[in-house]
Amino acid sequence: MDKNYVISKLLDIIESGDGDMGRNQYLLKQISKNNPIFESDKKYLERILKIDIDEIYKIEKNKSTDIPKKDRSVFLNPNLTKCALCNNDIQLNEKSTRYQKNWYHLNCFRIISKELEIKSSENKDFKNSVKPKIKKDPVQFVLTATIFIFLIVTIYFILGPISMIAMGLGGAITIYHILGAKNKLFSKNISSKRGPSVFLVFLLGSPFIIAAMIAYEGYTLLESPVRIILLWAMTISFWSTMLFVPMAVVSKYREDIQPDVKTYPNISIIIPAYNEEKVIVHTIEGLLETKYPKKEIIFVDDGSSDKTLSIAMQYKNKIKVLHKENGGKASALNYGLIYATGEIIVIVDADTIIGRHSLKEIVKGFEINEHVAAVAGNIKVRNRVNWITKCQALEYITGIQIVRRAFDVFGSITIVPGALGAFKKSLLAEAGSYGKETIVEDFDQTIKLLKAGLITQGSSKATAYTEAPNTLHDFVAQRKRWYRGNIQVLKRHSDALTNPRFGYLQRLSLPYLFLGMVVTPIIGFTATANAILGIILGDGWYVLQVSAIFTVVHYLMSALAIRIDDEDPKLLWHAGFLVFGFKQIIDFLLLKAIIEQLRKKKATWTSAKRIGI
Repeated sequence: MDKNYVISKLLDIIESGDGDMGRNQYLLKQISKNNPIFESDKKYLERILKIDIDEIYKIEKNKSTDIPKKDRSVFLNPNLTKCALCNNDIQLNEKSTRYQKNWYHLNCFRIISKELEIKSSENKDFKNSVKPKIKKDPVQFVLTATIFIFLIVTIYFILGPISMIAMGLGGAITIYHILGAKNKLFSKNISSKRGPSVFLVFLLGSPFIIAAMIAYEGYTLLESPVRIILLWAMTISFWSTMLFVPMAVVSKYREDIQPDVKTYPNISIIIPAYNEEKVIVHTIEGLLETKYPKKEIIFVDDGSSDKTLSIAMQYKNKIKVLHKENGGKASALNYGLIYATGEIIVIVDADTIIGRHSLKEIVKGFEINEHVAAVAGNIKVRNRVNWITKCQALEYITGIQIVRRAFDVFGSITIVPGALGAFKKSLLAEAGSYGKETIVEDFDQTIKLLKAGLITQGSSKATAYTEAPNTLHDFVAQRKRWYRGNIQVLKRHSDALTNPRFGYLQRLSLPYLFLGMVVTPIIGFTATANAILGIILGDGWYVLQVSAIFTVVHYLMSALAIRIDDEDPKLLWHAGFLVFGFKQIIDFLLLKAIIEQLRKKKATWTSAKRIGI
């Protein structure tokens, strides 16, 4: 290898436009004339050419090498290279740079770079102002429009003006919340006068307003309770529909236009497990196959008495395997956090299989806003084998795609599920460790983050498939823990119901939880009793009309949720059970949990048996 090789490689670099043009031309001339070069230039050449320059000089110390005669005169004669800005020649000893096929003096380029930066900023603003085109689904818009048209038409023409006024109350609260969504989502934690939210006042006061209107219409004492309860239920349903449906569509649109993840922060995935030998292999394998460049998997065995730990040890070369004495899920999570090194903490239940792209999708949520503390995944039932599991599958879909999407718009999702949830580690640490005060640690931890004035979002594209109870006995065991734990959390954080400093947690999220966990089951059973009473008293036609409206609206909302989530349309056959049948089981279990809490009965951890599907 001689200097001709070095010169040829240097010319290739010059032609390609790489490196410092002025420096490359200077070195080309020095080497071709066998002139000495500085040590810094030697190191520069060795770095870009990956050869030993001193060895070349020893071999060729007495030779003079001409530049190869190729059509490269533009590179050999610097006088032919002019600055695109000042139009002066770029001398060999001048620093230069190339931009968009033009050469510039370095100082000249610094001048135009400011202009380029301004233009780039203006262009970026223009691009941001123009919403990217996305594929629109006309079926979603048809279903949304149908829901609203059906509600307005049926209420006005079938139930009459009193019902219309009652529905108007719900509509007014809806507008109030939608207008409020334009404000910043995170709470500044500024103290102000305590008091219940407008929504909570509306929720508790609407039956009295409805009672006054019904009394004005002259209904008898026996007829009034029937219509009051049914109209109260209809008012809440109307409010929920008017708010949740448009917000769900908005949330879907926002998620669709969200760009791909820009950076890949380090993430730590924690799997707490206790006696999960039937399902743990699928969970670990799924996480190993998930596409994400910077991940560590931390398995925490919480003192299992079966083969869970020994199965996990088979993967010890690929994941961190930890073992501790049994202390509950919260203690297992806290133990795993000690060993976690990632910026983002992802929690995955031991019976959950996550999608191949779920980690990338869930990380996207943190790029929306610097105040985002947690992102909830989209939990799906994978063992849809019978009536009870299919009802649960539809319950998850409607709950996530309609209700949770609405709270996503307000940045106040109340439960980042243990099946798949991601947290910013720094903010999670500030909120405090997972507590043992309740038996639903995921719910409690999410409320703590919201009370800290932070934002919780959701990701429907970050999917996770969990095993749902497939028998009524196991279903009751699971929901017994959920509902007792939910009541515990509601009691533990009841101060947020009247403290405006907690933002949307006080204004909307916690009142809605109170609605779902306390008011709804009471209304459900009371409405059923009043419906029977109404039929006995001869008001059966009114009861039938209200029931039909409830059912049709729920079918339409379920159809919309299935469409948004691109789920199995056959699940729609089970939508009726979420109004009659499955719903009554839920209401009974909720009432049972309330009574047990009032009686101060100790809440215990109960769970369904694993199937291992």
